[in-house]
Formats: sequence, structure tokens, C-alpha cells
Amino acid sequence: MHSNSIPITQPWSLAIEGFITHLKASGAPATTLRARREQLQHLARRAPADPWSLTADELLAYFADQTWQTETRRGRRSCFSMFWKWGKRVHGAKNIAKHLPKVKPAAPSPMPVPPPVYEAAMRRADQRTKLILRMAHDAGMRRGEIAVSASWDLVQDFVGWSLVVHGKGGKTRMVPLTPRLAFELLALGEGYFFEGAIDGHLSPRRISELAADVLDAPWTIHKLRHRFATDLLDAVGGDLLTVQEACGWAKADTARHYIPVPLDKIRQGIYRAREVEPLRAVEATA
Repeated sequence: MHSNSIPITQPWSLAIEGFITHLKASGAPATTLRARREQLQHLARRAPADPWSLTADELLAYFADQTWQTETRRGRRSCFSMFWKWGKRVHGAKNIAKHLPKVKPAAPSPMPVPPPVYEAAMRRADQRTKLILRMAHDAGMRRGEIAVSASWDLVQDFVGWSLVVHGKGGKTRMVPLTPRLAFELLALGEGYFFEGAIDGHLSPRRISELAADVLDAPWTIHKLRHRFATDLLDAVGGDLLTVQEACGWAKADTARHYIPVPLDKIRQGIYRAREVEPLRAVEATA
């Protein structure tokens, strides 16, 4: 039986919906509500007991059994921590999530999609998927931001078209669009750009799946954001604040996870620091 077909018990369903209602009352955006519900449902289908009788050891065993990437693991731990803190306040339950080990942030590993990989993916993609790839590559949008984008987010000024992007934590930012991307989005007409069954639009997961179908492994739609950030930083002469605003980063040092430092720049810096002329350096190794 597929794991998603395993029924969720009533105690779990009631607990999850109660927690989601709490988050909604606090002003959490729809993307956060959907993510938290999916994270808890994943646990609910695999947990050996109902939420308020589950033990710390059982939760730890579930946590250890998953093959998540580091940032996914950090996100799940955060979700479970919030859920059981809420359960302690509302239901008097023990906060078993506090026994989960802390997960260190992943080391920066920027991987901008190489241009030939992007071009090959565009040749394979249908029109819908091409537009999805272009929104990540040309506007630096996350999969969740692409999923909820709609015609009413398009804004025109005296220079061109921009898009109101609905980012993490309910934050929005304005991203200028290339003329070609603006034309393609305008041609879609009224409504969500990618219609689907979830609140009228495709889910972020489906956006990723469509991109993965045409991108060579190990490249992903998120790595197209790495490409966007890397190219933009070079185009604006190293102005990191501009890149931060365009990408919707809360902190500028997030750039370390997106933008690699080219080896040739490191080499040039070392040569300048040690007063070495490039030609002489080559001759010395010949």
C-alpha cells in the first residue's frame, strides 16, 4: 500500500486541524499552512500511536528513519517542535519534540545550473514547463512562488512589467520581468498561471516534478535560482543588496548558499596579493 493511502486516525486528524487553525489565527500564509499539514500528515501515517500518547523514543525512531536532506530535516524538526509546544499548552501533552537532536545547517553548496543544462531542458519541455523553468531562471522564483503566481500579480510601470512575488513567511517582493517573460505571462489571461486542484493552482511539489522531468539529474528547479542569483550578482557589479532584494532573502549571507566564488577570481586575488603576474605564473609551471 502506498504510504499516502494509509488512513490518518481521527485523533491525528483533529490534532492536525486544531494546530493548523492555530497557525491560521496567527496569520500564517497559505503556503505555510499547507507545508505544516503535509509534514504532520507524513508523520501521522507512520506513527505507531496517536499524537498525545506517542513517546519521545517513537518520534525519535521515526525521525531517524527518514532519508531527508539537511534543510528538510531542519524544517520537520521545527514543525514538530511547534506542534508539541502547542499540544502542551492546549492539551497538556508532553513536549516530546524537545528530545529531537538539533540539526546543524547544511554547509553552503551553491550549484548554479550550467547554461547547457538549462538549454537542453528547455528543448525537452512543453510550453507550460518552459514557462516554469523561465520563471525560476529569469526571475529567481521559488517553486512555491511560481505555484501561486497569477495575472493579478502583474504590475506595469513606465519601464516595463514586474511581478508581485508571494514569498516565504507571507512576505512579498516586486521582481522586474524580462520583456519575453512578461509577454508569455500576459498571454495566459486571467487567473493563476498554472491552474490546478489545490486552491485553483498547482502545488509546489507538482511544479518541482514538472521541472525534474526535463532537467538532467542532479539539477533541480531550485538550482535555477542559484543560476539567477549568480548571474545577477555579476550583472550588477557585486551589489549584494540588489540580489538579496530580488531573491527575497531575509539575510544577505544567504548568498553563500547560492553563489559560488569562481576559482579564477580567487586565483586573481592571490596573484595580486603576492604581486605575481599571471604570465609568469604559467611559465613557472611549464
